Amino acid sequence: MKFGVPAEVHEGEQRVALTPDSAGQLQKLGYDVAVEKGAGKAAGFEDEAYEAAGVEVIDTAAKLYKAVDIVAKVRPPTETEVKRLRKGQILISMFYPAANEALMELAREKGATVIAMDMVPRISRAQKMDALSSMANIAGYRAVIEAGNNFGRFFTGQVTAAGKVPPAKVLVVGAGVAGLAAIGTSTSLGAITYAFDVRPEVAEQIESMGAEFVYLDFEEAQTDGAATGGYAAPSSPEFREKQLEKFRELAPEVDIVITTALIPNRDAPVLWTKDMVEAMKSGSVIVDLAAERGGNCELTEPDEKIVTPNNVTIVGYTDFPSRMATQSSTLYATNIRHMMTDLTPEKDGQPNVNMEDDVIRGATVTHEGDITFPPPPPKVAAIAAQKPKEKPKELTTEEKKAQEVAAFKEATKRQLIMLGAGGALMFLLGLVAPASFMQHFIVFALACFVGFQVIWNVSHSLHTPLMAVTNAISGIVILGALLQVGSGNWLVVLLASISILIATINVVGGFMVTRRMLAMFQKS
Repeated sequence: MKFGVPAEVHEGEQRVALTPDSAGQLQKLGYDVAVEKGAGKAAGFEDEAYEAAGVEVIDTAAKLYKAVDIVAKVRPPTETEVKRLRKGQILISMFYPAANEALMELAREKGATVIAMDMVPRISRAQKMDALSSMANIAGYRAVIEAGNNFGRFFTGQVTAAGKVPPAKVLVVGAGVAGLAAIGTSTSLGAITYAFDVRPEVAEQIESMGAEFVYLDFEEAQTDGAATGGYAAPSSPEFREKQLEKFRELAPEVDIVITTALIPNRDAPVLWTKDMVEAMKSGSVIVDLAAERGGNCELTEPDEKIVTPNNVTIVGYTDFPSRMATQSSTLYATNIRHMMTDLTPEKDGQPNVNMEDDVIRGATVTHEGDITFPPPPPKVAAIAAQKPKEKPKELTTEEKKAQEVAAFKEATKRQLIMLGAGGALMFLLGLVAPASFMQHFIVFALACFVGFQVIWNVSHSLHTPLMAVTNAISGIVILGALLQVGSGNWLVVLLASISILIATINVVGGFMVTRRMLAMFQKS
């Protein structure tokens, strides 16, 4: 069967659902591959590159729809494109079925099978096909770049001969895939980054990326944040008011706000109101990644960049992934290719729309003359239930001092017990053991004690830099063993010889490892 990709007709869309590399992978599945002339040019993929990969280049979209059995697109199809479908033909693209019921009904009438890439369930096995996450990751990164382009100052703080430059303060609202990508980019650029999400279980992810999680002193924030599939759920009016109150508190302090909050099959919630924009400093920037669904900022204009009277720039572009067309096309084409792999288990070029498969069933919205949307819940849970992370309690000065005193007393008690036990053991041995044995035993005991105190109390993260110190201790072991090897007792001579051998191996090996580590940092 033949797999084909038309050029995108949405104004300004530069992505394409096929790359020369993904075409090669589809051919290995047994498919012939075709692409409309010029479909990949805006993304950096010339027709000659497709032809070199064995892809047929077809002049027009109308001819392509007639020639292929499977059509893959990026944007949802237009009415004209759906009318071109025929019975048994498969369309794979973003579709947003809840907002495109008329197109879904038209596809049903045509007898076509529509697989919506935006409906791929968020389960572990389907991550390789999760086009929403792929595009959201790019959008989150690009949002920070757009914010920096409009901000006019450094993200990171600097101390120069001309004076100090404070770091930018960035607030990311929503910690889904796009939000986490924005957090990672912001922190890597050196900004002080704050992040908020209604799902408290993401606090650990946010903090692990170097940002500070914004907690709300509200009980619902600990219980009402997670919905099926890892998406945020609608919040109660009381929680929303507490949330807006916190944002009003932060508005005068932050320089950049990136909003990413979306709720499935709903308009984007308004989280950054007009009075918050008015409270922001001159030169601040808001990037609204939810602009296509109405926007999280009350003043957002979709596909526009506006500047408010108090000089706050609001960016409402809806094509962030398309602004990085080559990267976006590569990732999206890979998602499509993985979907085709699941549809072609026999690798014989014959797609099998297996409605018993969780992933295929979840993404299929029309099939064999029926509308199959909405899908049943997947058999595998998208996200395991997690215990909400509690906000750490801030200790007072008196409590900290009390903890330190208690820890000191406990450590002193343990040391006294160990010293007492050691003294008693030495006393008992002194009563029964010969003087020659005690001389060797004392050296052994002191070595154990000193070695334990030197090594055990060092932080684990410092063990590798202490390689030279470990070698020095091994050197002392060698000297001590050489002193003991001249003893007349055969057992002491044997143990001293073994000590010399092991310590020598440790010293030589340690220095070899150290030299290799240092060589990694030397300029070639």
